[in-house]
Amino acid sequence: MLYLKLAQLHGTLQSSREENTDLNTQYEDEKKFRKSVADTAIRLKREIDSIRHDMLSVQKVAMEMPEQFEEQMSHANKVVQRHRQVYQSQSSNLSALQAQIIQMETTLSDITERHAKEKKRRQELHNILMELRGNIRVHCRLRPLMEFDCGGEDPSTLGRSGTRSEVVVHFVDDENVCVRTAKHNKVFEYERVYEPKESQSGVFDEVQPMLTSLLDGYNICIMAYGQTGSGKTHTMLGSHKDEDYNPSRNPHRDEGVIPRATRELFRLISEKPEKSHTVEVSVLEIYNNDIRDLLSNDPNIKHDISTGQDGSVSVPTLSSKQVDNVYDVMCLVQHGLRTRRESATLVHEHSSRSHLVVTLTVISQAPSFFSKNSTSGSTSDLRRDNRGRSLSLSAAPAPSPTMESWGSDSVPQGGGGAVIRTKLQLVDLAGSECVGMSGVKGKALREASNINKSLSALADVLGALAEHRTHVPYRNSRLTHLLQDSIGGDAKLLVLLCVSPAQRYITESLQCMGFGTRARQVQRGPTKRRLPSSAEKVDSTSVRGRSPSSGPSFIPKPT
Repeated sequence: MLYLKLAQLHGTLQSSREENTDLNTQYEDEKKFRKSVADTAIRLKREIDSIRHDMLSVQKVAMEMPEQFEEQMSHANKVVQRHRQVYQSQSSNLSALQAQIIQMETTLSDITERHAKEKKRRQELHNILMELRGNIRVHCRLRPLMEFDCGGEDPSTLGRSGTRSEVVVHFVDDENVCVRTAKHNKVFEYERVYEPKESQSGVFDEVQPMLTSLLDGYNICIMAYGQTGSGKTHTMLGSHKDEDYNPSRNPHRDEGVIPRATRELFRLISEKPEKSHTVEVSVLEIYNNDIRDLLSNDPNIKHDISTGQDGSVSVPTLSSKQVDNVYDVMCLVQHGLRTRRESATLVHEHSSRSHLVVTLTVISQAPSFFSKNSTSGSTSDLRRDNRGRSLSLSAAPAPSPTMESWGSDSVPQGGGGAVIRTKLQLVDLAGSECVGMSGVKGKALREASNINKSLSALADVLGALAEHRTHVPYRNSRLTHLLQDSIGGDAKLLVLLCVSPAQRYITESLQCMGFGTRARQVQRGPTKRRLPSSAEKVDSTSVRGRSPSSGPSFIPKPT
């Protein structure tokens, strides 16, 4: 029984120990909880103290606010009082100001009248300045390096020394460009040189003054020349990123000379009396030495150049469309570009295979005394000047079956008499190319051959003019024959040389800049203003009984 009692006591002891362990655990938990509560209480006390301090600060600010408000109100009253005094002082001088306004209006009227006279004088000086600079002006534009300039080399080597894309054509200043060759450096001088980073608007800023002469009665021609891929189409039309050249009613920073010149033309016309000028546009290309009308329903019809007895040059079957704004012009140009011949070569992805000529003809109303007597029995009278340009219509012409848009609406409204025709020719020449470099074959090879022949003929014409030869070979190419009025006539001609800077194209670049140098050497007769057909120009040499060719200035005879 003692053992049984001992075992019972052992069980009781074990149970007591377990209860003691549980109690110790509960005690420790309670101790930790009390410590946590104490810590929280201390933290809350600190926060309460901080809030109490902030409340004291807010209470102090609130007590100071009435005083500050009173001070600010006092300052505002002083400012209002000061402004009231200034207003009263100015009101007292109102009568004097009204008298000054009346005097200024009178002065403004006088200045406006003087401005009109000075504007007319400025136009005269501008035309004289253009004459002193020469009828043929040459600008040179360097394009930046492009990835395709590597010519099969690693694109990461673009522009490195010793590679095919090394830059050898360098911008010197606004009038000089240098070509670094293996033997020596060649420096070419032009009227204006554009560096590679020059913007489209910067290029047009130098072209814009020529357009002023257009409404003054002078013909203008702007021509882009250079090898394929040198940026001619980009300069004349705009960026190739939009392959369709979608026209826009709003100006775009990448648009070229053609849309900018058109916009400037209509801006100048808007400053003239309403309906005193109308504009017609024609778009053609010279492809494989054939003229294609890009505004015709069938552009594959061939057209011939007509030469009159007086040396006038025209394309009678060419379509002309009357336009009222730059959007209409660019829509027609876009329509023509859709059928313009282009193809990809190893040098350029969108190589133009034809010469593009966009012609804007401005028809302006001549003074009424130029008009012929309406009782003379003549219903229409279309004449041309001694350079082959259509000058005037004594009455509205009857519609021609070969020229869709020419009709009575082509003549400016309100005059009904003689008109003056001037034209702005915008030419995007096809690029000269080395057949071995471009890799063309078959049809493209024939296209390249015709392009190079026509550009060679253009160089021959400029060479003949520069050397004052008696015979100028205009008819060696349709291009030179069509542009005879602009090249050898009395139009103001601007040649935009487009040059690639890479070593890969150094031969073509030298040829291009040599072409520009020859063009600058051409000295032609003074530019003549367009006159109505009823007006006959009296030449001083004819009055003295001499032939025009005996004068001091060389004017080539039409061939």
